[in-house]
Amino acid sequence: MCGIFAYLNYRVTRTRREIYETLVNGLLRLEYRGYDSAGVAVDGPKKTDTDNNKNTTYIFKTKGKVKALDEELYKKDSLDLDEELNIHFGIAHTRWATHGEPSSVNSHPHRSNKENDFVVVHNGIITNYKELKAYLINKGYEFESETDTEVIPKLTKYVYDNRENDSITFSTLVERVIQQLEGAFALVFKSRHFPSEAVSTRRGSPLLIGVRSEQELTTDNIPIQYNANLKDGVEEKNSHNRPNDSNAINSVGDGQPVEYYFASDASAIIEHTNKVLYLEDNDLAVVTGGKLSIHRLSHEVGENPVRAIQTLQMELQQIMKGNFDAFMQKEIFEQPESVFNTMRGRICFDTNTVILGGLKDHLKEIKRCRRLIVIGCGTSYHAAVATRQILEELTELSVMVELASDFLDRNTPVFRDDVCFFISQSGETADTLMALRYCKGQGALTVGITNTVGSSICRETDCGVHINAGPEIGVASTKAYTSQFVALTMFGLMMSEDRLSLQQRRLEIIEGFRVLPDLIRKVLALDQKIKLIADELYEQKSLLVMGRGFHYATCLEGALKIKEITYMHSEGILAGELKHGPLALIDKDMPVIMIIMRDACYTKCQNALQQVTARSGRPIILCCQDDPEISQMAYHTIELPHTVDCLQGILSVIPLQLLSFHLAVLRGYDVDFPRNLAKSVTVE
Repeated sequence: MCGIFAYLNYRVTRTRREIYETLVNGLLRLEYRGYDSAGVAVDGPKKTDTDNNKNTTYIFKTKGKVKALDEELYKKDSLDLDEELNIHFGIAHTRWATHGEPSSVNSHPHRSNKENDFVVVHNGIITNYKELKAYLINKGYEFESETDTEVIPKLTKYVYDNRENDSITFSTLVERVIQQLEGAFALVFKSRHFPSEAVSTRRGSPLLIGVRSEQELTTDNIPIQYNANLKDGVEEKNSHNRPNDSNAINSVGDGQPVEYYFASDASAIIEHTNKVLYLEDNDLAVVTGGKLSIHRLSHEVGENPVRAIQTLQMELQQIMKGNFDAFMQKEIFEQPESVFNTMRGRICFDTNTVILGGLKDHLKEIKRCRRLIVIGCGTSYHAAVATRQILEELTELSVMVELASDFLDRNTPVFRDDVCFFISQSGETADTLMALRYCKGQGALTVGITNTVGSSICRETDCGVHINAGPEIGVASTKAYTSQFVALTMFGLMMSEDRLSLQQRRLEIIEGFRVLPDLIRKVLALDQKIKLIADELYEQKSLLVMGRGFHYATCLEGALKIKEITYMHSEGILAGELKHGPLALIDKDMPVIMIIMRDACYTKCQNALQQVTARSGRPIILCCQDDPEISQMAYHTIELPHTVDCLQGILSVIPLQLLSFHLAVLRGYDVDFPRNLAKSVTVE
């Protein structure tokens, strides 16, 4: 949930000012991942008279946004900003607090001692930090912060101080430290004892390395192979979806000018290079003398696997706000394009066929399964709820929808003839990943639905679908939800292609997909009307969102959006449960949004509306165009284009996304950076 960025220039001359700007800009791209504090560690002038001419390391840390850190960096008068540095390694971090309140001392990088011998940036949680901290305190090490991370540089210092000889390498040192850590982490290490060397590793938290070099780097000729670490004379196991290339080489960078960018997200790297290497769990990446090599921290039986440099398809303009005031607003208005991109190349409207390339090789196995289990968290869970009904109808299978955290708490029975879907925008959601590993251990077929190529869920599932929604920077997910909705519905269409009894239904849905982008544009044209409604609601403390059938998920997702960025209490309510408790909340002062569309639940929703108005409720109703019966009972109406019932939820959720955005702006909150939340939840 925090953001890591590091930059190493080898034989590429950069001024100290340029290095600062690179680090700060990298953090700005990652600020959505963590934004309660930020810090950097960079080289200072060398001490020529003491300490064997080792580098000095300067650490700058501030509470608050990256902008505050940027200002702090230029206050150090002793640092010549115009000094040219041929070789330099700097690390940077944005924090989302888990241990210790947001403060300068709790922010990263953390250090081993006052001389900054070793400094570390960390994403994740160290679960055994209390035991390590107690041990190190007993050995005389002093701690400054309340964080779990601080044990890592101090443990590194302890191992370094107690080394057998002076020839220990930085990578060996880090490997010994990692062996003592429990929990999830992505780590980047810097040391003044090993100037211009970088060591990074990951376990359960994302980390990738961008490479910019004068030499040509392609996925065909520069894959990176593990160093040959053997256990009992047997090489390591090759995962099902790792690239393998007989021409693989062991490293990149052979003394030639090269720049490396370490980051927890590709959005921080794309402005510098589109050539990246995704680390996997227990990888140790080491840069020494400008040369990047990778080896393993753990050893499994099997072939020696390969890491390949991949080419990012992302464009810089995709992670820029453009003419919009916030990333969330931009991403809401991108939905005509994002849902089209999810369908592009997968639905053939001429032949009415649907092919999901990532699943076609496993389709026979999926059709033989006993049930589908769809697992996610937050918005991804809501996408599963939204499509459960149509999946049951098209696949004629039992469909279980599960929250990942609850799924694990219950030790849910999973069998070899189950197919388990794992939905995550980032592909790194910790609870969803743990559920994935649990299901793999039970022998079930695993399917990933993600928006991030190279993510952990992408690599660890047997097959999957990339939703192609494009980068999503706003913490509150919008376009990823609608693209997940589309992807899961397309899966149902692919499963039902040979069912004669479902052909008319399939044609109806495919036609709905064909016109969907245009219908979304019509909904977005209601933005100003929705803003006027927000003007009346923004001072309220609570808001209820009510619906049923295909729209229950819309209620849950709309209420979540309002909670996330406006900090209003909001609740998504199944309209059929109104008389079983929620009706007690209804009066003239309680804002109620109701979703009433012309579908199978239309009459039942009308009954709920009667109950609300009979108790002086003033409902704001999302309804179909030209529905006078509903309009005359509404305090306000938001009239939406009509489409096939199972896709109507895509259109009905967009007004709630827009409403939450306008409410947050009117209440004076930062829409893209809601308090206490981060984009990618990589800790349990």
